[in-house]
Amino acid sequence: MAYYIETIFRTIQPIVWGPPTWAILLGIGLILSIRTGFLQVTKFTHYLDRTLIDMFRKPENRKNKLKGGGDITPWQAVNTAFCATMGVGTLAGTATAIGFGGPGAVFWMWVVGFFGIATKFSEVTLAVHFRGFNKKGEVLSGPFAYMERGVGFKPLAKFFAVAGAIAAFGIGNMVQSNSAAFALEFQWGLPRLWVGIVAAILIGLVVIGGLKRIAKVVEKLIPALALTSIVASIIIILSNVTGVPYAFGLIFRGAFSSEGLVGGVLGVSIMYAIRFGLMRGIFSNEAGLGSAPIAYAAAKTDHPTKQGLWGAVEVFMDTHVMCTLIALVILVTVPLGVIAPGTAPGMTGSPLVIYAFSSSLFGPVFGGGLMTILIAMFGFTTVIGWAFYGEKCFEYLFGLKPILGYRLAMLPICVFGATGGVAAIWAIADTLNAFMVVPNIIALLLLSGTVKKLMNDYFKNPDKIDYTFEKITPESK
Repeated sequence: MAYYIETIFRTIQPIVWGPPTWAILLGIGLILSIRTGFLQVTKFTHYLDRTLIDMFRKPENRKNKLKGGGDITPWQAVNTAFCATMGVGTLAGTATAIGFGGPGAVFWMWVVGFFGIATKFSEVTLAVHFRGFNKKGEVLSGPFAYMERGVGFKPLAKFFAVAGAIAAFGIGNMVQSNSAAFALEFQWGLPRLWVGIVAAILIGLVVIGGLKRIAKVVEKLIPALALTSIVASIIIILSNVTGVPYAFGLIFRGAFSSEGLVGGVLGVSIMYAIRFGLMRGIFSNEAGLGSAPIAYAAAKTDHPTKQGLWGAVEVFMDTHVMCTLIALVILVTVPLGVIAPGTAPGMTGSPLVIYAFSSSLFGPVFGGGLMTILIAMFGFTTVIGWAFYGEKCFEYLFGLKPILGYRLAMLPICVFGATGGVAAIWAIADTLNAFMVVPNIIALLLLSGTVKKLMNDYFKNPDKIDYTFEKITPESK
């Protein structure tokens, strides 16, 4: 049965992630960049100043004061979003992109990340602007909110919610538990079944408590995990600094030619580089996927654009900082023959990242062990973040009553993912991603004018906000 499921999804994957999807993603990403005045560049210093830099100021001196309605702080919201992006999707996802698409796939991850800054800024801004509240007074918003109330097409909102509720079991659960289980098995020989069972128990203890418990956990874990990954990667790269120009050469040559990993004879083509670069880029930063706005919409803020800035900086940190660092670590430490020993990819996913850290100056015991722990912990935080995303999509469809059942359903799926094959799990996740991306990106195009108006309103005077939220309570189900 598992073989047939894998075959079906591996057949669908290249279709849903073919040239038409590339054109939609990059084309609409370009349009959103134009509508927002290429804020990736023109507002770069502003969104850094009002987000990351602002966190290091004393509370009384911060430019972004904690104002407005919402369930959690902006810092908790961005960490909830970060736990789904800056994790296994970044670490194992980058390795998978290189393994299947060659070093050139990294370039296409940068491309989708560049346009993704404008895309995520837009979807977060819209999710906050159109946010509503459930009968308990909690925020209920995301792409389904701006598809229903902004676009005015409820069937599209329901399609997205169905895709999101199901995708949470794939991208947000099976891939994470699979990568963590493979990492622990690869490094220490731990049985994947037992890893899955233990992970399911720990995850259950968190997700059953809802958003506020999730937010409290991730706001402590994510900054520590991200900082550790960044510092360790920089140390490895600096210790192999002479190989950095060669690594960048591989990335740029692989992005624009059919030169493969093994002398240009038995490698991968530019088509693979683009496809896996875009897929892994979307999987890593989730820009356009429509997942992160569900968390950002719950933040306390007095203007939608202000929260959109957090979305922009998230993509930059995830793709242009973390993915680049991980890619360079792999390319300066791992022989290319290990990545692609023939016409098929060799070592890939979490084992490849662990191998890279083991081959570094840290050595196999500390380096491999450190990356194994990071992958396992990032996998844990990603599952609990995505459990919240899926739950909100499910709540939009069916109301509050069956939510506990949805949360509990996450647990056996975690065990199943831990014991599954890498190729099958990633193929399922990629296919489900496409079903979320396409309707969401179309809605963003239709509402790009609203994004522009909200952005212009904010930048008239960022220090003096004049914006009023409309409190919307959905009908009880």
